[in-house]
Amino acid sequence: MTRDAATRKDRSRRPLTITEQARRAQLVRVTTDLVARHGYAGTSLARIAEAAGLSKAAVLYHFPSKDAVVQAAYATVIEALIADVGAAVEQASGAAAVAAYVRSLVAHLRMHPEHARMIIEAVTEETGISDGPDAPSRRRSVADLIEAARSAGDYREDTDADLLAIVVNGAIDAIVAEQLARPGFDGGRAADELIGILDRAYRRRPGPDAG
Repeated sequence: MTRDAATRKDRSRRPLTITEQARRAQLVRVTTDLVARHGYAGTSLARIAEAAGLSKAAVLYHFPSKDAVVQAAYATVIEALIADVGAAVEQASGAAAVAAYVRSLVAHLRMHPEHARMIIEAVTEETGISDGPDAPSRRRSVADLIEAARSAGDYREDTDADLLAIVVNGAIDAIVAEQLARPGFDGGRAADELIGILDRAYRRRPGPDAG
């Protein structure tokens, strides 16, 4: 084991100091911005160091490689996205929770286009990140919301939650892609239209004897 590797291993065993936490957060912000503007291929350790006002060695003190800092940036972006979407979904139930998921996800990525670009670059390039748009965990989380809406009596009993989750996530990805390609595109309106389609196609209608 080299001395640098041993030093990094020793650092990983102790809590980060406040200064180290601040520096890592700065590098994550810088990397997110660079990847969003220049892509993964156009973001190098040297470019990250220059944007942060540090030496390349200083960057390597905190992260052992370019992929390591990109992975940290991706994790931070995903954490922020999950926090926003989770807060919106927790305030609703049934079909309203599905609608909250759609609206909050599209809104977050509209307000933070750099997050959308960071996610796309991280999962489509060889960054060591196995997550992606078709990840089972993403499909499962939406399917769970749909199943809850079905159990609440909001969606028809014959609704296929797994299949509809794929459709919903695919539609959201298309809306987000259009937002990135066309700054004037109204992603919020598109999200509302998607929710309307779900309601018309899957909402359970009261029977003739319903009071």
